[in-house]
Amino acid sequence: MSKSLWARSAAVFDADGPLAQADPNYHPRPAQTELARAVCLAIEQRSALVAEAGTGVGKTFAYLVPLLLSGGRALVSTATKSLQDQLFLRDLPRLVQQLRVPVHTALLKGRSSYLCRHRLQQARESAQLPDRFAVRALARVETWAQSTRSGDLAEMEGLDQRSPVIPLVTSTRDNCLGTDCPEYRSCHVVQARREAMAADLVVVNHHLFFADMALRDSGVAELLPTVDAAVFDEAHQLVDAGVQFLGQTLGTAQTLELARDLLAVGNSQARGLAPWQPLAAAIEIAARDLRLALAGELREVRGMRKLRWDERADCPELASALARLSVALDEAAQTLAARLEIGPDMARLHQRALEIVALARRFSEPAEEGRVRWIDLSAQQARLVEAPLDIRSMLTEQRAGTPRAWIFTSATLGDDEALTWFTRQTALEDAATLRVRSPFDYAQHARLWVPPRFPKPNESAHPVAVGELAARCAHALQGRTFVLTTTLRALEIVAAALRAEADLIGADLDILTQGSQPRRALLQQYGDGQGKVLIGSHSFWEGIDMPGDALQCVLIDKLPFPPPNDPLVEARVRQLQAQGRNAFDEVHVAEAAVALKQGAGRLIRSETDHGLLVICDPRLRQMGYGRRLLAALPPMTALDDEPEALDWLALLAAMRLQAGAPTRSATRVWPPPWP
Repeated sequence: MSKSLWARSAAVFDADGPLAQADPNYHPRPAQTELARAVCLAIEQRSALVAEAGTGVGKTFAYLVPLLLSGGRALVSTATKSLQDQLFLRDLPRLVQQLRVPVHTALLKGRSSYLCRHRLQQARESAQLPDRFAVRALARVETWAQSTRSGDLAEMEGLDQRSPVIPLVTSTRDNCLGTDCPEYRSCHVVQARREAMAADLVVVNHHLFFADMALRDSGVAELLPTVDAAVFDEAHQLVDAGVQFLGQTLGTAQTLELARDLLAVGNSQARGLAPWQPLAAAIEIAARDLRLALAGELREVRGMRKLRWDERADCPELASALARLSVALDEAAQTLAARLEIGPDMARLHQRALEIVALARRFSEPAEEGRVRWIDLSAQQARLVEAPLDIRSMLTEQRAGTPRAWIFTSATLGDDEALTWFTRQTALEDAATLRVRSPFDYAQHARLWVPPRFPKPNESAHPVAVGELAARCAHALQGRTFVLTTTLRALEIVAAALRAEADLIGADLDILTQGSQPRRALLQQYGDGQGKVLIGSHSFWEGIDMPGDALQCVLIDKLPFPPPNDPLVEARVRQLQAQGRNAFDEVHVAEAAVALKQGAGRLIRSETDHGLLVICDPRLRQMGYGRRLLAALPPMTALDDEPEALDWLALLAAMRLQAGAPTRSATRVWPPPWP
């Protein structure tokens, strides 16, 4: 390997380099430089690298520094839009300034992140808003639209991501008019793609990447062939994102949106020329009937339920609902076809109707071989999904093109040195692999307790016992506690038991639960953690960076095995069993190890953090696979019983009181101690 890129990168990480000059808290870490060296090698050799980097390694800078110094073009994909913003608005500008490199960066998100001026105009004229809050939100969007340059809705403070106004003022692939749009010249999506094509380094997200690979709709497909390196951060989420977007989906929400747009456009552009109200009503009724057929006896759904396809595939009600939906859409398509000359909105509505008809007919037939179907059901909508089992074929095809560096990194990519949990699902068995451990002193700063005598996870007493134990731990610590559950059903029982036990022992605790408010609002209310307990599932297991004293105890209710009736998991198990492989080890235990590492990773976020991890699942002590799962966790010092655990928490409370210093807030500020 030429020494040039590594030599220049190594100088950046030196004790007297630009990072140290900009941040007095910085000091070189061997793990970070080891990762940066591997990234340099992959860039220069245009090869593939899969790298797991523990918390505190500083993986972001370990790949950004070589990318910025390489002189080539790069694509960086993150897991979420919030991580995109953090990378683009915080990390990249500071690093570009410190390195003094003439690099032009750009941020590219999906359509739903940008204001559509044409849709905004339509919303002004014909939108039916549900309440006064939506009316106020639309007025705010109109005011902001006059001054924004990027059109990125993330600029708007306080705009709830669940606001019904957002779909009205943004476009989708279905309703975008493209070059026929009267606002095309000032389109924010087009502008963002143009800037991305001109940039040296572009930040996208996994959903956008795969949506574009499948639909060629976001500009990434044109961008990827021009880059010298593609980096995927938080790569443990890559497979799920890929499977979701490489599949086919028929949703009642997209169908209802078509009905609403049909009525709005019909009444505004062709009033009296067709029975728009009956046409839209027929589609709405068919969509609602489809949801009822998919729900079956499930009349109340909380969160998202995933149902096996064979639970509904042979149901006469489903076949009938799909047929009625096809008829309603066919009638609308024929009506629109006779009025295409009215304008581009009519033409796009016609195309959308035909596409949904094709999907309805597709799901009326058996699935293709090598693909799996399931049903996503929520309180608001239902989706029929057909997807590949993994992303092996897609990534293999992309890697077979123009040679470039492919770099995949995360804090959790498996529980063995070969990182097989990730590489097998992505056809990256030939990639170089690297595992660099966290530099934190877990043995000194963290404790792990697995209660030996505890109800089994399948017993009704288990979630109650979790809640009662959480109350005692939080009481000893004066709050500063997260409880992570594997299901929303358990969350409610745990919360009720926690409140009851807190009242019984006189613990003054403010108990916050997922679903009561948006996630961001809950985290803001949690604040410094004083007197607070937050109970969350799924989305609270990762992506939360709360360093300092704000979070010092994490309780996990049970081992996060994937749901046994998950259709995608079942299909993967059948595939492995057909190959004579151990599906339990390769799927269930491997998935649990990765998820457990993610949940445990919320506890220690900086080199000065202290805390207790409690895993309320006796199988860790009793079953053979428990040793494998324990080995996947950071090397925390194990405790034997509850008195030891409570003593440790009381010691942490006393240390905090003795220090007398204000706790650090839940929001990390620049410069971070571990760039």
